Amino acid sequence: MSLLRQFDLNLLVILEALITECHVSRAADKVFLSQSAMSHALNRLREQLDDPLLIRYGQGLKPSPKALEMLPEIQTALRLIEHQLSPPAPFDPAKTERTFTLAVTDFVETVILPELLPILIEQAPRIRFSIEMIGMNYSQDALAALNTDLVIGLHTESTLPEGLIAAPWLTEHYAIIANQTRLNTLITTKEYIQATHINVVDTAGEKNYTGDPIDLWLANNSLKRDSLISTVNYFAAAKMVTQTHSLMTLPKRMAKLFSQHMPLTIVTPPADFPVLNMSIIRHTLHRKNPAINWLQDQFISYESGL
Repeated sequence: MSLLRQFDLNLLVILEALITECHVSRAADKVFLSQSAMSHALNRLREQLDDPLLIRYGQGLKPSPKALEMLPEIQTALRLIEHQLSPPAPFDPAKTERTFTLAVTDFVETVILPELLPILIEQAPRIRFSIEMIGMNYSQDALAALNTDLVIGLHTESTLPEGLIAAPWLTEHYAIIANQTRLNTLITTKEYIQATHINVVDTAGEKNYTGDPIDLWLANNSLKRDSLISTVNYFAAAKMVTQTHSLMTLPKRMAKLFSQHMPLTIVTPPADFPVLNMSIIRHTLHRKNPAINWLQDQFISYESGL
């Protein structure tokens, strides 16, 4: 920060204009300065950066190698500052052609989106989505760089990096699935611990992931389940259950969905089993973004209306 204190940040706008225009007069017009004021600013920049920045080339000017190297980073910094300072533009779902990038869990992608998507399209027919799994891209940098709009479905016990905010979204009960050779549809905690388990991790490789709610609950009771295998795919895990005597614990709506298409039995968890509390996460940079506010409201109102 000491370098920033010594540097007049207003000069960054002038520097960007000079490098992109390669002409003092045009750069002056671009930032509404007189030619003499722009020439003075160029001399200040040359002195502070210890570089000519613009070099005589034939009848005109061309950027120095250092100027060309600096330009992309300066433009990115100016865009981020302008984004933060600019008032949000009005958002009309019926007219928007925006593509939203969402990082979601398998539960959200498999259960929620197929039901919610027709509702969203009815309100915003030209809306588009890019879906990512919550993983290494779930980070402060991905959200802050505006590459990801929302992270949906992470359980509320997860530790968030500074700069991210979470809104409570959905509470889902767990269910257990087993292959159809199992006749008893109730299970005790002792039986649950004695069984082997097919586990699914929604946030593979994520350094801020603080553990599955079930494992946290078991650990608080000095217990641990025997994991036969851990995977990131619910469908693959359910197929494994059909071929083994292992159990799989998953959101209840997913259990019902899989049991309709696979030879599976739904088993009721022990009475004191935890529930899955999920959240919607965004960066503080998005807190006044009307498009993202609209989309988050759609997810929240859909669930509250069920």
